[in-house]
Amino acid sequence: MQMGEYAATKNHHHHQVFDISIDVLPQNGSKCYDDDGRLKRTGTFWTASAHIITAVIGSGVLSLAWAIAQLGWIAGPAVMFLFSFVIYYTSSLLADCYRSGDPVYGKRNYTYMDAVRSNLGGFKVKVCGLIQYLNLFGVAIGYTIAASISMMAIKRSNCFHESGGKNPCHMSSNIYMIMFGVTQILFSQIPDFDQIWWLSIVAAVMSFTYSGIGLGLGIATVAATGSFKGSFTGISIGTVTQTQKIWRSFQALGNIAFAYSYSIILIEIQDTLKSPPSESKTMKKATLLSIAVTTAFYMLCGCMGYAAFGDLAPGNLLTGFGFYNPFWLLDIANAAIVIHLVGAYQVYCQPLFAFIEKWASQKWPESEFITKEFKIPIPGCNPYKLNLFRLVWRTAFVIVTTIVSMLLPFFNDVVGILGAFGFWPLTVYFPVEMYISQKNIPKWSTRWICLQMLSFACLIISIAAAAGSIAGVVLDLKVYRPFKTSY
Repeated sequence: MQMGEYAATKNHHHHQVFDISIDVLPQNGSKCYDDDGRLKRTGTFWTASAHIITAVIGSGVLSLAWAIAQLGWIAGPAVMFLFSFVIYYTSSLLADCYRSGDPVYGKRNYTYMDAVRSNLGGFKVKVCGLIQYLNLFGVAIGYTIAASISMMAIKRSNCFHESGGKNPCHMSSNIYMIMFGVTQILFSQIPDFDQIWWLSIVAAVMSFTYSGIGLGLGIATVAATGSFKGSFTGISIGTVTQTQKIWRSFQALGNIAFAYSYSIILIEIQDTLKSPPSESKTMKKATLLSIAVTTAFYMLCGCMGYAAFGDLAPGNLLTGFGFYNPFWLLDIANAAIVIHLVGAYQVYCQPLFAFIEKWASQKWPESEFITKEFKIPIPGCNPYKLNLFRLVWRTAFVIVTTIVSMLLPFFNDVVGILGAFGFWPLTVYFPVEMYISQKNIPKWSTRWICLQMLSFACLIISIAAAAGSIAGVVLDLKVYRPFKTSY
């Protein structure tokens, strides 16, 4: 990223929303405003790629070794390539839906739901909104749990190290979830998605740090044992029963699919891009780069983890190397996960926050509680705009996600279910339908049939993955105690 662009990104402030119809105020040639009357967007190919990589390389990467272990050396990597191709293809379809009508001057859609509204309309918009926001809620809970597990791993590895391995170090995850929640309450008061551009960059660096450490430890373990573990067909019958293997393979499909799904915030990211060149062109390039980087990375982490552990590959790569040496390196990796999740939580929750706030201000435009902003001077910065409704609603949201996380500490499977329900409609079905309606592809033409087949195949995968995750939850419920303390 060149310094000039960097400074431009850094210096632009909170964009005000001017709802002025374009024909009254022709601002196409204006220096400060875009064609829709909002302040000039400054995002570039690089910032979009950083946003996507931050959103995609989440804690999902840590469960990939487990997923490949269920599928084996042939199916594992093959499934991964397949998913990356599907996601790239449907993301390109989605990028074309940012503007309705003309690809350069058409009306902009600011969010995923706007795109669905202008291309499909009606009942589908409500379904889409429900799935999207439920999914974001699930992600927030999943991230809270993942962060607390990593904080516990740091504490336990130090405690284990001090006691020389004699103390099993049981502890409660609740205090760590509460700490994470408090941090999120503070961060969620930052009003706007594109004001936190530096957060994305920090998060991207962190995700490479911990995935890199995971990868390095995997390679080191392989080098130490001198052999590649694992088999062509995955985990052997005997270690698990035949039915367990089927359920676990389905769950592995799910894990890989959710490690990739970010189309849910693709349009929001595209809305930060400057044009020309047209936003969809920049977005397609950014998508290609991000998915190539991510896939290469996922392959390395997943395959090295599997080569190191074979059938015993743990569900979370970094808490599964045992609490052994080099313990400081694992601590760095787990700290990086926590920092990254703090950022990723915001990246995912901002669209949800904005949606509820916009809805509330439209429903009660007179209410001062909702619309009035108090300016609080901050020395050396712009004054901070405090809005009471924002303060209360975002705080309440974070508290609810934290409590749910404490109630269901095995939420990985539940997030798997939410993800399975989110993967097909949001990543495949809606982009395909919008593309068909926007390009007026005739029914039963070859292209239409191919798109529908792709959609149907992904539906089957989603159902299988959901079934696998539900089976996982049923097993978890057998030994479940709410707010349970020891791990």
